[in-house]
Amino acid sequence: MPQPTQTAIMVIGGAEDKVHGREILHSFFGRSGGEDARIAILPCASREPALIGDRYRSIFQAMGAKAIEVLNICDRAQCDDPVLQAYVSDCTGVFLTGGDQLRLCGILADTPLMTILRSRAQAQALTLAGTSAGAAVMGYHMIAGGGSGETPNRSMVDMTLGLGIIPEVIVDQHFHNRNRMARLMSAIAGHRDRLGIGIDEDTCAVFEGDGILQVMGKGAVTIVDPGEMSYTNHAEVSQTEPLCISNLRVHILDAGSCFDLHKRRMTLLNR
Repeated sequence: MPQPTQTAIMVIGGAEDKVHGREILHSFFGRSGGEDARIAILPCASREPALIGDRYRSIFQAMGAKAIEVLNICDRAQCDDPVLQAYVSDCTGVFLTGGDQLRLCGILADTPLMTILRSRAQAQALTLAGTSAGAAVMGYHMIAGGGSGETPNRSMVDMTLGLGIIPEVIVDQHFHNRNRMARLMSAIAGHRDRLGIGIDEDTCAVFEGDGILQVMGKGAVTIVDPGEMSYTNHAEVSQTEPLCISNLRVHILDAGSCFDLHKRRMTLLNR
């Protein structure tokens, strides 16, 4: 398990355990400072932000966090609020809840609040976690929606811009649970300069500052790497025709596995 004293960007595939062991949420709590954590919960992706915000507040309070604020941001103008900006500038952990990733980006993208959050996360000045929709927004390019199925094609995935917190990746969540392998492959075929990250439910890809991705949780993290892809017909076929993709590399990592994002290879931790 990753050391809980280090800051990280925690990308969660959704449906993380909130009742029993709460392994992933405990790791976020510990990485944010434990009892000394100052946590900001951003539930603005949800249609019921007050309800979901209070749920996570109760969880982190039960763990012992003494300073928790639910930043219930409903429109972009609130991101100009100096009080909210000051809290995000000072907090040790930020948690982006699930919901609708388009709604989340519509509220936060290109705002002063998001600039503060992104710069602090990239500088390893806080621990940032996002689950489900909060995970989908991590890349510069984002999967906004699409279908599931066995054969990659262009109609399977709708792309837009994310929040650019980890610009080099494209994230898909609820991955094997919703049969999204072909969807992620379709996205990567159109964005050969990115790395696909598919995360199962109750599973977390932990991005450390040293360029190492660590896996925790009960499922797997799937890496779709186009670095050595030799051919795709992505630019030549219609929306519904099958994609042809040659030499696409796939890594499937379970808990305890690591992936070097610079060298594009898997290593094992505590095996």
